[in-house]
Amino acid sequence: MNKIRLSKSTIGQEEKNAVMAVLDKEYLGMGEEVNIFEKSIKEYLKTSKEVICVSTGTSALHLAVEALDLDCDDEILVPSLTYIASYQAISAANVKPVSVDVCEDTLFIDLNDAKKRLTSKTKAIMAVHYASSSKGMNEVYVFAKENNLRVIEDAAQAFGCQRDGTKVGVEGDIICFSFDGIKNITSGEGGAVVTGDEYVAQRVKDARLLGVEKDTEKRYQGQRSWDFDVKHQGYRYHMSNIFAAIGIEQLKKIDTIEKKRKEIVNYYLENLKNLEEITILNFDYDDIISHIFVIKTTKRDALREYLLSKNIECGIHYKPNHLLSKYATQYPLPTVEKVYDQILTLPCQLDLMKEEQEFVVKTIKEFFNV
Repeated sequence: MNKIRLSKSTIGQEEKNAVMAVLDKEYLGMGEEVNIFEKSIKEYLKTSKEVICVSTGTSALHLAVEALDLDCDDEILVPSLTYIASYQAISAANVKPVSVDVCEDTLFIDLNDAKKRLTSKTKAIMAVHYASSSKGMNEVYVFAKENNLRVIEDAAQAFGCQRDGTKVGVEGDIICFSFDGIKNITSGEGGAVVTGDEYVAQRVKDARLLGVEKDTEKRYQGQRSWDFDVKHQGYRYHMSNIFAAIGIEQLKKIDTIEKKRKEIVNYYLENLKNLEEITILNFDYDDIISHIFVIKTTKRDALREYLLSKNIECGIHYKPNHLLSKYATQYPLPTVEKVYDQILTLPCQLDLMKEEQEFVVKTIKEFFNV
């Protein structure tokens, strides 16, 4: 069998046509298509919050942190088990990320450990929707309210998912999505900040355009500001019309994408649930569109090598950030360190064929002699 890919982009003729239409207009920067994409996301979420599209999910997190106007010695609580982007976004804003342990069954931030990390400098908590799940998010908001903290939801993997019957992004403080090439929907590269805080929203809008105040409205009319003021640090973090055109078409397919991903996940759940040496994460799988599918096993490394030998790509999401040189801690995080040796990501992408998935499951069962 040919290599079974862990993840990949899935683009159709509709996206290609949309990109060509932008190229034909010869206005490739941030303009009408970005405005349409933002409005489409807002309509999809059925929210009154502001939706601000940016260049990547990481830049969304970075601008969200910067918009809080924190000092250089302030701290943000963040789970160690997340992609490096979460940490880099915090430190890029000259704020200190403080590593927190995770819950063993959900790999979501452990609030009991978060309590131990609280100091007078703690100003926010960044809760990561690990593997698309935000189970535990309600408790995060209670914790944040009790400790007067802002909340940034790193929902990079959770676009289209639900929490308590409501789509992620509808409720909450500041929610950041990613639309990179392998996320639930893609715009090639891209991200979005969703918030009901008008000050934060305006800061993000200006900062994505190098800090030029109120330039967004001009760009959406195919113009730009010539006489302007800048009061805050800004970046070239705006989304392009090319990327937005892809995102618009992808969003139209979200129901089909959800159906396909749930079919893949349900097959794994049904066929792996009785394997004693595999643990399935404690997620509300009916509520999420799984960007990745993660299992746990104490024989992770051997299983991974076996799958790779059978031409099945698999991943490890993620190396704990507190084990990296830049973010090393003086304290252990026992659960993160334990699960890091157990987690394995199986192929879960839209072009995964049924026979390929069957082969993945068959190979896993062969390894465990089932």
